[in-house]
Amino acid sequence: MKTLYHGSYIAVVEPLARAGRKNLDFGQGFYLTSIMEQAQAWATIIASRRGRNRKPVVTSYVFNESAAKADGIRFKIFDAYNLEWLNYVVDCRNGKDVSSDFDVIEGGVANDNVIDTVEDYEKGIITAEQALGQLRYKKVNHQICILNQSVIDKYLKYVESQTLNIEEIQ
Repeated sequence: MKTLYHGSYIAVVEPLARAGRKNLDFGQGFYLTSIMEQAQAWATIIASRRGRNRKPVVTSYVFNESAAKADGIRFKIFDAYNLEWLNYVVDCRNGKDVSSDFDVIEGGVANDNVIDTVEDYEKGIITAEQALGQLRYKKVNHQICILNQSVIDKYLKYVESQTLNIEEIQ
């Protein structure tokens, strides 16, 4: 069992794979991370975008990854920022349906730390080799995107939700 976190401005007790935006790093799905600090940061950003009355909330889950793999759930894991990851993220962000071959995708985040490099590559300002050269020095954050609702329903179990005190995490 793996503990995963989701940052938002609400507690997400019953996650939905198709509730999010389509053109994200790994396509439309339910995004989680194994890094609590990353979920806290996401929650803080999302809550601040939603207005002053919103508080950041981190929801915790356990994911039965071994059972999912044993049952033949289709995983795609990007172990590093590499050419395959870069092209996959660019394709997803451009709305191409490249995620339909998988149920769960795991890998690095195209966050503020790396997005400029990804966008420069996407616009043709830099080559793939230049982009990978820049990404080589970036710290890889972690995200898991569950694209299939049945995977959420069967293997992801809600544990708890915590409303964060913003002063404690800044």
